[in-house]
Amino acid sequence: MELLTLYVGQGALAAVRAGGEAIIVDAHMPDTEEVTPEQVEDSLSVFTRKSRVVGLILTGFDRDHAPPQGVDSILTYHDPDWVMYPKCFKDTDCTSELFQVIERHERRRQNTSRPLVRHSLRLDRIESRHLEDLHLAEQFRFELFSPHIADMDSSNNSSLVLKVTGRGPAGFSYLVTGDTETERWTTINEFFGGNLRSDVMAAPHHGSLTGVNAETILNVYPNTVLISAGVDNQYDHPHPTAVQVYRSVATHVFATNCDAEGACLFTRRTGGDFDTQLVRHAPIPPARAAG
Repeated sequence: MELLTLYVGQGALAAVRAGGEAIIVDAHMPDTEEVTPEQVEDSLSVFTRKSRVVGLILTGFDRDHAPPQGVDSILTYHDPDWVMYPKCFKDTDCTSELFQVIERHERRRQNTSRPLVRHSLRLDRIESRHLEDLHLAEQFRFELFSPHIADMDSSNNSSLVLKVTGRGPAGFSYLVTGDTETERWTTINEFFGGNLRSDVMAAPHHGSLTGVNAETILNVYPNTVLISAGVDNQYDHPHPTAVQVYRSVATHVFATNCDAEGACLFTRRTGGDFDTQLVRHAPIPPARAAG
């Protein structure tokens, strides 16, 4: 099992692969001075080229997680079996356009042998938070912790919190967290506590101080925390206090904006530890860079 947290500026996109299957998490593909959609798609395609992409997980509907253009690219070029997202009534500025994209791909595939399946999830609307009955993948297990109707007071707190675990001896657990904020984490801690335990954790809300919760970090007790944040972003993510909290528990903490160019984070198990390497996107072509 291997995990790639792509550098996508101030947003989120990751992919995990194991045993010939892959899952993509979020879909931000920005067009900035540091990175282009073509570079992001090239890196994603290289990582998944020997795997069948079985699913796309959208942790929320904000544009930095689920932009319509990025979702369209993934549904077009990777053709996942299913797309998963929170059952949410908190619209964002791109929700309507996003669902138009998903519906268009549903229609494109409806008379094929592999129709696109949608999974809209909320804790109070499912029989079991262990999603075995959905038959999502052969190589992964899924455990849902959020959202719940009681705390869906913002698009951030409507985010999916989901543990993805690779099967077999090479597998590990990866906690997907979206933009979930501190108050929602307090409730998640109350109900699920040590069930949150995971080897690798995506830092909530790009390493924001509003997403860090000390009790959550102790419950998750991750070996590695991965932060997706843009170079010189206007929010100053990740927040130094949040990083300090992560480092007080985790053995390793990495951020995609670790230097002026930004870097993807390639993570895998190495014996009893985990190793994360910085990986660059392919360079922007000179003609495009000159602009």
